[in-house]
Amino acid sequence: MVKDCQSVWNNCLHSIKEGVGEQSFNTWFSPIDPIKLENNVLTIQVPSQFFYEWLEEHYVHILRKVIHQELGPEGRLEYSVIVDKGNDKYKPFTINLPNNNKSNKPKEQPREEPLNPFALNGVDFSQQNSQLNPNYTFDTFIEGDCNRLARSAGYAVAKKPGITSFNPLMIYGGVGLGKTHLVQAIGNEIKDTLNGKFVLYVSSEKFTNQFIDALRNNKIQDFSNYYLHIDALIIDDVQFLGGKERTQEIFFHIFNHLHQNGKQIIMTSDRPPRDLKGLEDRLLSRFKWGLTADLQQPDLETRIAIIQNKMESDGIHIPEDVIEYLAYSVDTNIRELEGVLISLIAHASLNRKEIDLELAKQTLKNIVHDIESEVGIDFIQKTIAEHFAVKIDDLKAKTRKKEIVIARQVSMYFCKEHTNHSLKSIGYHFGGRDHSTVIHAVQSVNDMMQVDKRFREEMEELKKRFKMKKV
Repeated sequence: MVKDCQSVWNNCLHSIKEGVGEQSFNTWFSPIDPIKLENNVLTIQVPSQFFYEWLEEHYVHILRKVIHQELGPEGRLEYSVIVDKGNDKYKPFTINLPNNNKSNKPKEQPREEPLNPFALNGVDFSQQNSQLNPNYTFDTFIEGDCNRLARSAGYAVAKKPGITSFNPLMIYGGVGLGKTHLVQAIGNEIKDTLNGKFVLYVSSEKFTNQFIDALRNNKIQDFSNYYLHIDALIIDDVQFLGGKERTQEIFFHIFNHLHQNGKQIIMTSDRPPRDLKGLEDRLLSRFKWGLTADLQQPDLETRIAIIQNKMESDGIHIPEDVIEYLAYSVDTNIRELEGVLISLIAHASLNRKEIDLELAKQTLKNIVHDIESEVGIDFIQKTIAEHFAVKIDDLKAKTRKKEIVIARQVSMYFCKEHTNHSLKSIGYHFGGRDHSTVIHAVQSVNDMMQVDKRFREEMEELKKRFKMKKV
């Protein structure tokens, strides 16, 4: 059967989609067009040089894997990159994958699963795959008030694993706040500075699945022996051990052995130990032996530093006003902030636009639905400005004219009611005012509704308009 480039690429996309998130797939793989397939070489067209470089840096391993699956060991991938010459004519050029002087045969990929813990007797444990992401380091973990205690404790543990009083070290916090980054940074620091230490990062789900396999194959002793050799055990999302009694029992014995022998235990959770459900009391009590530190939502200064660090590491320049706008607008978690940055860069590359404030606003509307919902700050400002017959710029200006002050306070009131923006973020969108101004505005509107019947009726009418807009 003769394969054509479209069917081969469709099969590749099917495998790729299973390995990357939906947003990443739509951003980086949907725009690609297959051009030709000759002599086991698949040529794909990408929109820009930046697009090609991003794929090579972040997705080269998965591309090699799917090409190997579809075209065999001799399969190769070539890029045809559209180069913008300032007019409608683009001149494609081709780059081999991998782009180096070594053999073009796809390399064997690193195992996604740890080596079988039941077959490691007699090997050098310090040489085993620790399952750590080398990009997660202390240098790339931005410190702020939201994470200072956890980062400082983590660094102390990394320098003296098992020796400090921070054993175990429990890091907890909500989604996307950097728990996994921090604990893997600890693991990478131990491996880089303390030769011969066996560090292992494992999720609680993977730990459970390994244990189930050990039960099925009568390899419990081998499973235990493997984990008892670890010098620093990092287990992610321990809350998922809740309700798994047999898994908790084996983890309890491993925990005791490692702790008694001066080995380091590092854990993450989405909540503090006292709030964990379905875990045995004897296990919870041991979680509290060392230090429990939380990660909170990053403050404005930390978010700005995260953006600057990310852009600097990628060699991309973003204007200061765009950095501030993103930092004020995305105040939920770091993962969402990084997702917005990736989308912003992709939009700029695909549309061949400079990164500016307008592009940032468009990107937020497409990606962060909770922030730029239909009833967002822009819509509220436009509606209130029309209602009070003032200009939107007046709402952001320093003027103290009574009619404008009232319109501004009403706008702030509805932004507080209908959006998920913080008080500080709302103030920023009204000329850089602080959160206390927003609090005062909300209180003033509430007071006026109490004493002024006409104003209250006016507010009720505006509330209906926003409610209808949401529907």
